[in-house]
Amino acid sequence: MIGALPKALTVNGKIYSIYSDYRVALLIFSMCNDDTLNDKAKTYGCIQLLYKHHDQIPNSDLYEAAEQAKWFLDGGDMPKSKRQPKPLINWDQDEGIIFPALNKVAGKEIREIDYMHWWTVLGLFNEIGEGLYSNVINIRYKLAHNKKLSKGEQDFYRNNKELIDIKVKLTAEEQDELDFINNLL
Repeated sequence: MIGALPKALTVNGKIYSIYSDYRVALLIFSMCNDDTLNDKAKTYGCIQLLYKHHDQIPNSDLYEAAEQAKWFLDGGDMPKSKRQPKPLINWDQDEGIIFPALNKVAGKEIREIDYMHWWTVLGLFNEIGEGLYSNVINIRYKLAHNKKLSKGEQDFYRNNKELIDIKVKLTAEEQDELDFINNLL
């Protein structure tokens, strides 16, 4: 049906209810940013978080359940880029600039609303205009694609590097090695 927001997904002919609130999608994205988890753990974690009765999905249908989850999290039948883009958003790091931008579009504090469908939030993202969030994403995009920054963008980047650069999480071993080197120095 046109305009319907999915609250269930069909996996190999069987309908499974999902948690369609945007907070669940953000939890999934946050989990997927966890470098301590391998791809299999991330996929299964996604299924556990998204599907209300994930334990009823047969093992033989887990791949299809993951594909349907990806379809839902990507916003459905939206046109996709053929090449894998470099991530421009880190949901954990960018929370402080994402919500003010979404609130501006929504005209209210969306975190105070008990329920908002993930696709509604995606729609709000599409309407974000000028502001801090769009400046940060624009500069990240240009840097990721080796495009030249304007003089104003260069100044903004220089003054807001902490905000713009997506922080890389180190594994425990990498952090130990870095700490060891720093202690030597």
